[in-house]
Amino acid sequence: MRKSFGEWVAGYGRRPVERYVWAGCAVLTAGFALASDLTPHRVWGWSAGTGYALAAFLASGPAPRRAARAVAVAGAAVLPLVGLVATGTGQSEVAVIERSGHLLATTGSPYVTAPASVTEFNPYLPGMAVFGVLPGDPRWWLGGVCVASLAAALPRRVGPLLACPLVALPFAVGGVDLPVAGLMCLGLALAGRGRPGGAGLALGAAAALKWTAWPALPVALALVAARQGGRAALRCAGVGLGAGAAVVLPFALADPVGFLRNVVAFPLGLTTTASPAGSPLPGHLLAAHVPGGTVIALALLTGGALLIGVRLAVRPPGTARAAAGRLALGLGLATALMPASRFGYLVYPLLLAALAHEPAHRAPEVTDRSVERTPA
Repeated sequence: MRKSFGEWVAGYGRRPVERYVWAGCAVLTAGFALASDLTPHRVWGWSAGTGYALAAFLASGPAPRRAARAVAVAGAAVLPLVGLVATGTGQSEVAVIERSGHLLATTGSPYVTAPASVTEFNPYLPGMAVFGVLPGDPRWWLGGVCVASLAAALPRRVGPLLACPLVALPFAVGGVDLPVAGLMCLGLALAGRGRPGGAGLALGAAAALKWTAWPALPVALALVAARQGGRAALRCAGVGLGAGAAVVLPFALADPVGFLRNVVAFPLGLTTTASPAGSPLPGHLLAAHVPGGTVIALALLTGGALLIGVRLAVRPPGTARAAAGRLALGLGLATALMPASRFGYLVYPLLLAALAHEPAHRAPEVTDRSVERTPA
């Protein structure tokens, strides 16, 4: 039965907040498309802007909320990904993963010992090269691992998170940080559910992909120790460190010079070749415009890490949500203070913040009266 104009107007006022959110996203992404000089970003901006505009229209009427969110996900994540993959267009990180996978398959190492240009550097840990060995475009696998991890950790928020511009943009154009962030969320969620082995395996897999995952290990260990005791924490540590080391160490020992140049010196801005990661965040601005700014940024980064580590030891988190909040804060500071950083790294604190605000009944955790007395 067709609804009358009056019924449509009545439905229009049911969800004012959501329609304004989608409308704001539409305006921002359209502006992003106009301002960017990168083809993948322009393609994504126009597609996402259209999807968000349609979602705002649907959210303004009596259509189910799921329909508006589905349109937002389709326009912002799925359709631009399909189009960019079909045309072979993407951010430079896609080419880095493909090249590292080719090197791994042909030479046994994903690294060039003496890289001479930006295109020869590979700043990722060896596990990332696996996505370049798998058939098809790496973005399918990168996004798939992220979605699967979030579906296990945050089953009711996968759609809204995929619709978020900070997640949808890398999902379509690059996505190298998505599986790392997804596995980190999964590891903390499993730690909170009393599964130290599973938590260690998820975090070990993330730790084999990028350095950004390593801060999650001590946070998870503090959580497991607070909830289940030292033996469970040792099990989590053994599985996590063992899985990560089994992937990383063989390549680090086989070519230590190449490994250090690619995955340590280059991301920290300590090589003669500058990293393309140069968003105008505080750490990058210090390194670029202040004498000795790189050292200052690294010192601030180290100081912040030490303060968070001390608080972690003194007051360990008692729930996965508290642990995710701590880690989100730490990685947010790291994103701001790293000399070579980019806005895309904000996907880490965003996804972790979503886990930190997940209602308790949606993320069952081990009950322990002693934990209730442990300050978060």
